[in-house]
Amino acid sequence: MTARSTRLSPRLGAPLAIAVGALALRLASGVGFANYDTLYALAWGGQLARGQTPAYDVPIAPTPHPLVELLGLELSPLGARGVEDVTVALGFLALAGCGWACYRLGRDWFGPAAGVLAAAVLLTRVPVLSYGVRAYVDIPYLLLLLCALLVESRHRRAGVPVLALLAAAGLLRPEAWAFSALYWLYLVVRERPPRRRLAMLTLLAAAAPLVWLASDLAITGDPLWSLTNTRHTASTLGRVRGIANAPEYIPRRIGEILRVPVLAGAAVGGLGSLAWLRRRAMVGAVAGVLAVGAFAAVAAAGLSINTRYAFPVAAILCIFCGAGAFGWTLLPREDPRRRWWLLAGAAVLVALIAYAPAQYRSADRELSALSRQQRIQDDLLAFVHDHTLSLRCGPVGVPNHAPVPLLALYLHASPARVVSAEAHQITSGQYVDPASREVEESYILDPHDPHLAVSVPPGFREVRSNRSWLIFQRC
Repeated sequence: MTARSTRLSPRLGAPLAIAVGALALRLASGVGFANYDTLYALAWGGQLARGQTPAYDVPIAPTPHPLVELLGLELSPLGARGVEDVTVALGFLALAGCGWACYRLGRDWFGPAAGVLAAAVLLTRVPVLSYGVRAYVDIPYLLLLLCALLVESRHRRAGVPVLALLAAAGLLRPEAWAFSALYWLYLVVRERPPRRRLAMLTLLAAAAPLVWLASDLAITGDPLWSLTNTRHTASTLGRVRGIANAPEYIPRRIGEILRVPVLAGAAVGGLGSLAWLRRRAMVGAVAGVLAVGAFAAVAAAGLSINTRYAFPVAAILCIFCGAGAFGWTLLPREDPRRRWWLLAGAAVLVALIAYAPAQYRSADRELSALSRQQRIQDDLLAFVHDHTLSLRCGPVGVPNHAPVPLLALYLHASPARVVSAEAHQITSGQYVDPASREVEESYILDPHDPHLAVSVPPGFREVRSNRSWLIFQRC
């Protein structure tokens, strides 16, 4: 082996591991499609590619995510199927990347065994897996945060690389703006950088909020559109929000992701490492506190206290769970504390193994439900592919908001041309109606959201059907 190939091997190892991990996750899950929020961003990107202004103001539209809209714009030559397939593939790569980043952080802080356990725990959490297979922006966002933390933990006050990663994260979720601001302040106070470096650091820290606000201003005329519209949507759907609910719901959301054995392991790891491996644990502890603070800031802004917003906190706790099981390996053999930590670590492993069957059943139920949802979605798209469903007679009506961005993307249309019957009843065009109770109950945004009774518009006649959908038409 040449010296050059020896140097390249470590560089290729991480991408190869992530690619193999993504393929394994796709095969193991058996499902993969883009979710409602991501489909909207891709559809808006398609509108930009056609020279149209994205339709942000349709009912129950999600928060715009500039980076995903840019992805939709760049991928638009591939066609709707190509756009979604590439996005889902990137979602699986990001999911595997989160496992890799957790492993590297756990290995660097608490040893290889802790890193392996941290990655395994994260990738087997049902909410993380569920959001990952549906290409939610929260997974690549988490990956960018973990990579920024990895760079900083290896090279203190790394500066530009960390802020660049946080800037990219800030185009997916605005909580990263706070991380960028705090990190910028830390660098300024500790380094007192020269003028040119200070200007570079400031530009990177401010880049994401400036781009996001400028995007909202250019498209809607309101630089705060994303904030105000997201608040309005959360209120309309009756979501839990507000800082008053944070003390109750933030711990609950973290618990929904991790469950008791992982939380117990994280407690053992946190207490043990902060007591006896303080230098190794401090970066992770500070990151965890900041992640909780960012989650609380979301609640304080009047936004939903959503489970996926707790992913950064959960990832840090997975690493500390790894420390709970294997942190004792870093203590000297003659250290009497090693034995007690070993016993506690063994108890953590026993608890994780005992809970594994329940975790498997939970994941299987969730993935089975998502598989049904993907089948229903594919049945709907079959009408688009055979040109049964189109805009030639007028708008397309749907029974609820869930199919709106999917059909907008595949029909190469504005989301305003796909009308939810819960918002408005069309008088001409085509209407898509569920063919069974299963479809009606499965293909919705959230079973806990308020739903209105809807029906086929008057004067429409049935023209086609399949196992999931009925198509009605009035031209």
